[in-house]
Amino acid sequence: MSVIGIELSGTDRTYAWESTRGSGEFPRQIVSGDIDAESVRTMLGKVSATLATARPDVVAIAGWSHPAALAALLWCAQNGKPAIVMSDSAAADTPRLPWREAVKRRIISLYAAALVGGDAHRRYLVALGMNDVGIFDGLDVIDNAHFSEGADRARADADALRTEQGLPARYFLASSRLVAKKNLFALVNAYRAYRATAGAPAWDLVILGDGRLMPELRALVAREGLTSWVHLPGFRQYAELPTFYGLAGAFVLASTTEQWGLVVNEAMAAGLPVLVSSRCGCSDALVQHGVNGYRFDPQDIGQLAQQMRMIAVDPLAAVAMGRIGRATIAAWSPERFAVNLRRAVDHALETPARTGLFARALTAGMLFRRERPDD
Repeated sequence: MSVIGIELSGTDRTYAWESTRGSGEFPRQIVSGDIDAESVRTMLGKVSATLATARPDVVAIAGWSHPAALAALLWCAQNGKPAIVMSDSAAADTPRLPWREAVKRRIISLYAAALVGGDAHRRYLVALGMNDVGIFDGLDVIDNAHFSEGADRARADADALRTEQGLPARYFLASSRLVAKKNLFALVNAYRAYRATAGAPAWDLVILGDGRLMPELRALVAREGLTSWVHLPGFRQYAELPTFYGLAGAFVLASTTEQWGLVVNEAMAAGLPVLVSSRCGCSDALVQHGVNGYRFDPQDIGQLAQQMRMIAVDPLAAVAMGRIGRATIAAWSPERFAVNLRRAVDHALETPARTGLFARALTAGMLFRRERPDD
């Protein structure tokens, strides 16, 4: 099918990724240089104008949270075009208030189909009133080859790259924004408990990323006397990441809430065993407990410390787990995304357009409710 990529914003205020040059194998349009700097009225006009120019048969929209996503949904409802929601929200992500869920049910009623992460996200949309037959998975995938091949290249030149990057011989890797929900203080405390029992053979811990909690994290590491073994290299760009995965022994994601956790895909593609919080949306779909890694309660520091010991005490078993993980993640590929998006498109085209007047009015109200006070 013909695809047009509509990028809502040329600037991302959350991540420091470099801009991607070119448009790949499909046209790409950018709605705004910085969508969050626009007033809601201006943003609504720009989204509507971009979609009117593109003249799509179907529009796949990332979620329903950002005002620009609601603007795209409203355009579809007003113009009789089916919309597909791309969602990895689950019921357990956060406490759910009945009135908010009632509003979401109305908004969801305007979508004709969905592309979700996994079963937990499917169940949440069904609970919000969407028919299960129009829900397909495969939203949360990555370029597996980028991490698989890059990690293998790093391992082939391990000594030189470890020296170049200042990396230890054996380490657990974490990669995330340094924000509260990533639960990094608990990770450091679990690592301290692990190291206290493992002694001299203990692996180090490398935490990639940056964010507002960096000063507090550095202070905790120093206070616990872990400066020699806990490394904080900061934020690294996409091209650099496979090296850090390839030279690691295992990967840890300790988040207290996580819609999916694409870093787990990256680690599995790189051939690492994974330790993943049970609060991560990917944990049930990707982690076979005791086979390619372990799931743990993010509030249980002792459980995570024990799992770190289990991984590090038998490096050969860890390598075997990593091989299984790489085979598992092969099924979660861009091809899966493409095939199931096409299935969602076909379903949407066969479904009567969703144009409910009350749902449209509510969506517009939610959009303008998000107008910032300084606009």
